[in-house]
Amino acid sequence: MTMGSEMEADIDDLPKNPANYMALTPLWFLDRAALVHPNRLSVVHGPRRFTWAETYRRCRRLASALAARSIGPGCTVAVIAPNIPAIYEAHFGVPMAGAVLNTVNIRLNAATIAFLLGHSSAAVVIVDQEFFTLAAEALQIIADEKKGAFKPPLLIVVGDETCDPRALDHALRKGAIDYEKFLESGDPDFAWKPPKDEWQSIALGYTSGTTSSPKGVVLHHRGAYLMALSCALIWEMNEGAVYLWTLPMFHCNGWCYAWTLAALCGTSICLRQVAAKAVYSAIAKQGVTHFCAAPVVLNSIVNAPPSDAILPLPRVVHVNTAGAAPPPSLLAEMTKLGFRVTHTYGLSETFGPSVVCAWKPEWDLLPLDERARVHARQGVRYVGLEGVDVVNLKTMAPVPADGTTLGEIVMRGNVVMKGYLKNPKANAETFAHGWYHSGDIGVKHPDGYIEVKDRAKDIIISGGENISSLEVESILYVHPAVLEVSVVARPDEQWGESPCAFVTLKDGVDPSNEQALAEDIIKFSRAKMPAYWVPKSVVFGPLPKTATGKIKKHELRAKAKAMGPVKKSRL
Repeated sequence: MTMGSEMEADIDDLPKNPANYMALTPLWFLDRAALVHPNRLSVVHGPRRFTWAETYRRCRRLASALAARSIGPGCTVAVIAPNIPAIYEAHFGVPMAGAVLNTVNIRLNAATIAFLLGHSSAAVVIVDQEFFTLAAEALQIIADEKKGAFKPPLLIVVGDETCDPRALDHALRKGAIDYEKFLESGDPDFAWKPPKDEWQSIALGYTSGTTSSPKGVVLHHRGAYLMALSCALIWEMNEGAVYLWTLPMFHCNGWCYAWTLAALCGTSICLRQVAAKAVYSAIAKQGVTHFCAAPVVLNSIVNAPPSDAILPLPRVVHVNTAGAAPPPSLLAEMTKLGFRVTHTYGLSETFGPSVVCAWKPEWDLLPLDERARVHARQGVRYVGLEGVDVVNLKTMAPVPADGTTLGEIVMRGNVVMKGYLKNPKANAETFAHGWYHSGDIGVKHPDGYIEVKDRAKDIIISGGENISSLEVESILYVHPAVLEVSVVARPDEQWGESPCAFVTLKDGVDPSNEQALAEDIIKFSRAKMPAYWVPKSVVFGPLPKTATGKIKKHELRAKAKAMGPVKKSRL
């Protein structure tokens, strides 16, 4: 379906003109922050501290230096870095030059990064000194594949005084340009130009690096603008907020908070490595008011040893959690510690979280466990998203709002991606019937709030019955010995599939008798859930995770499959 271009009837024939119509872009937020609060801290990283006036000058220098090397519209600039000032600056400096920013997951291997850099035709690679070897390996892989036809991108290395200087020296000896020197070559008063069209791409981010179907999510200036403002509204985020970067900026542009913080003239506190101790320390010493994190990070905060946890908190700290469904018990524990948790849900394809469990005052009166259960729902659309629904997979009809009928979660509106880069087949599938298809299975409650039950591929079908792995997990999280748990399907001779629980034990739990622990967990499950939900097998050990803390269920499914089927009971 193409969008109609015919004009609807109106009371006037007044045209758009340069005085009343401009492309929406979050880039103007930085210009305003530097004007309103030039001396307020914008970005803090260890001993380095920048003000908004300095950040704006540095971003203009970056844009100018890129433009001087003919990097502009139609070009991609890749950044391979943890949460450091340079990756924040790239969110403005790169699009100010008209180019598209691709923040690369630092935990990918060289082969995958080579594939992404090749697929996106990166003209520039800006890399943190600690990841220079990884970037160099990736570029070598592309060079070997393309033989003489490879034009290497401009390679820029970012030094970090909190790290070993030898890594930077090595990169410079290999011919990389020093990031600070690169900025010095740019004009701090560079007259950057906003995009002519708000549909212009601002960012590219890969959701998977498989060569069969590269999912390079292309985002536009319009959506980035709308989402940056929506992010502040749904989270009651105040002007001048002090935000801790626990969430990687390479994960969906830090859920667009890189741009939000400029709109609010807030302060970014950078964290190279996320650990519970560092989070508590930043709250105590740097005035942190807000941070985002996947549930796995919240779990480490709740279970931090007393020596790492600085409690009670000096102020209410707002936490936005998404990336995986948090178990209700985790939300309850965070609340007890004094964190105010906002539960959101979304995907890279919707500019990050775009659905929020909007809190109702009457829920404050509920008992804690009931409150946590309601809080674990994903909720309603952000103010910047026009449509979200749960629909029948075959007919696309909305499912009844009964809290039990399963359907696919679909979205539509201005904060949905442009599409996947160079992947028409995936685009046709994902935008079928005029909706973006999330691939997540959920229900709609009578109050209209949606709840994710599983990824379509994670639903366990046992004896023809659907089992939500998330629901089984949320019960197992209540077991006193369980730190982390992931439930997947294991082949079963009798039922086709049955739940298999992979469990990481809490510190202090004696792991020597796994048989007794497994039996205790199964006995606990029998008392708390329907019989067919009960895991037939329990496996102990650390859980494999992605860079953003999501558990790699596909690896666990493969492990469960390799264990062979659960034998048919001979009783």
